[in-house]
Amino acid sequence: MTKRIAVIGAGTIGASWAAYFLARGFEVSAYDPAPNGEDFARHFIDNAWPILEKLKAVQAGADRKCLSFFKDPATAAKGAAFVQESGPEREDVKIELFAAIDGAAPADSVIASSSSGLLISRVTTKCRHPERCVIGHPFNPPHLIPLVEVVGGAKTSPDAVIKAMNFYRGIGKYPIHVKKEVLGHAANRLQMALWREAIHLVMEGVVSVADADAAIAYGPGLRWALMGPHLCFHMGGGDGGMKHYMEHLGPANQSWMDDLGTPRLDAKTQKAIIDGVTEEAAGRSMDDLRRWRDRKLIEILRVSGEP
Repeated sequence: MTKRIAVIGAGTIGASWAAYFLARGFEVSAYDPAPNGEDFARHFIDNAWPILEKLKAVQAGADRKCLSFFKDPATAAKGAAFVQESGPEREDVKIELFAAIDGAAPADSVIASSSSGLLISRVTTKCRHPERCVIGHPFNPPHLIPLVEVVGGAKTSPDAVIKAMNFYRGIGKYPIHVKKEVLGHAANRLQMALWREAIHLVMEGVVSVADADAAIAYGPGLRWALMGPHLCFHMGGGDGGMKHYMEHLGPANQSWMDDLGTPRLDAKTQKAIIDGVTEEAAGRSMDDLRRWRDRKLIEILRVSGEP
């Protein structure tokens, strides 16, 4: 396995990736166009390192100083057998980034994009070697959350998908193979389905924003930290499992599905959600919320493990 990984785009997502790659013992070559890009990334890594140590994710010999910054993406990509692109979520920007990376990275390297919803087939339209390009979408923050969605495009080779899956799995991530390109991939679409109904319930006056969040955080969300909805409902069927669940609760569940809402994010809806979240945050700053989130994530990760 290569000891050098390129991180193209070192903002919140890229810096988080860089921290994790460094912790796993890799050298990281990074690029970010922001004037303070290097300072931001190094500060982020310094803050993330103690957390990674608590999770025992820092391998023996790993050194956070094994980070080099470059002034252009092509130079950063040279010599890297794996490239993690985490630039702005804009198709036009990623097309140019991928063209530059593809022209510089070694021929046998895999180029992965952290894009949360774009299609790799479109992002690689200017690449000479789109067969080695994939989506490698993490969940925020990547240095903590194990999930990575791997998606190939129309011209991606099966070998590149396998190499990406093996790479992520080998560094302690939990990759899933999204077999077909769709906007938002899989996990974000699942999130949007839930959020859409939460917004609908708020706008219909059924619950407040805070209570919609509490309905998940203190209910099914606790189970979802351990298993997904299918396995949850399988267990909900008792000894008969999913078959018994479908036989007895399938019709009721279908009636609930049929009654789900389809709200629009118009100005009125946006204001209601923004006001509700502001009230729920109760004056806590984003830094306060991040520290609280990360502290709780560490506790969950310590006990959840793999299935």
